[in-house]
Amino acid sequence: TMKNPVPQAASLLLEKLMLLVHVRPLLTGSGGETLPPAPGYYDTSCFKRGDLLEVPRTLFIHFGIYLGENRVAHLMPDILPSLTADRRHIQQVVTNKRLILGVLARTASVRVDTVEDFAYGGSILVNHMDRLFEDQDRVRGNEEGARRAEKLVGGTAYSLLWNNCEHFVTYCRYGAAVSLQTDKFCETVKMIIRDQRSVLASVLVGLASIVCLGLAPSTTLPTIFIPFLLWMAG
Repeated sequence: TMKNPVPQAASLLLEKLMLLVHVRPLLTGSGGETLPPAPGYYDTSCFKRGDLLEVPRTLFIHFGIYLGENRVAHLMPDILPSLTADRRHIQQVVTNKRLILGVLARTASVRVDTVEDFAYGGSILVNHMDRLFEDQDRVRGNEEGARRAEKLVGGTAYSLLWNNCEHFVTYCRYGAAVSLQTDKFCETVKMIIRDQRSVLASVLVGLASIVCLGLAPSTTLPTIFIPFLLWMAG
């Protein structure tokens, strides 16, 4: 018998809503401000320009493209680019408040940070996603990937499911914007909808997606409420 997927779905939804916003670890100084690791914390001699860098966290993965000279291009939700054009302020290390407000406002920027600021103490995997693409011809040359990343630096729209840091790096390196984390989330939602015992939970997931994540262009409100109507009719 299939286990009731409601607890699993609820847990996954909370993970996506609260933790996949790239909230940084709580590394604080005496003033309570978040502090990055000291320069030189990472050995960048093994990184090549155009490498896809992957930083696993407890419940999500953050991605970036290495540009050389200790610089990483990565997409981060950030409210500040929609409020000011002052590059000096925007380039400062993104705070958790800016991150969360950026997610809610669905705004972000592709920014260039040091490896230390990008990884924030996490371990770094290099080109780890290459193994997931059977057609190795899809892997662009490192220089082409780096140039694509550089062209995209600046403000952009953000969606936790449809335009996140993983979409950015896969477009740069593989030529197709995909997110395996998004695929996992959507498959769980589909599993809930298929299970009639979980129709109400699917409606709640759909409503939460509308409010917090935004809808994919092909998604419509009737699609979200069909399971609910069937549940009411039953």
